[in-house]
Amino acid sequence: AVRLVEFGGGSVQAGGSLKLACVGKTYDGYSHGWFRQVGNRIPEEIAAINSGGDTAYADSVKGRFAISKDNEEDIFYLQMDNLDPADSAMYYCAADYRPWMTAEQALEGVRSFGYRGQGTQVTVSS
Repeated sequence: AVRLVEFGGGSVQAGGSLKLACVGKTYDGYSHGWFRQVGNRIPEEIAAINSGGDTAYADSVKGRFAISKDNEEDIFYLQMDNLDPADSAMYYCAADYRPWMTAEQALEGVRSFGYRGQGTQVTVSS
């Protein structure tokens, strides 16, 4: 997959917040999303935003995480609040030209998107 550029991540105490950013591919018709992976476990799709700006979230992060995008700045974000140690993982952003997708479809398909960030580690301590 072609690389997007991710920023953010790091270490935070439980209850804290972090904001991840991903640069690139915020063009018309593109869907964007985030997924995370712990070690060699199956990655988990956690947030997506479709070309129309609708959003979808995994139940594990709903109400705590928010995905957004800024087309003018060519960047999209994942705001993570009320973090829990269970949120510790490597986080990846992804994007692809999928103008037909609903937000829910984008969430299900985010790991198949052709453009992907390099990954950034998030560690939440108790």
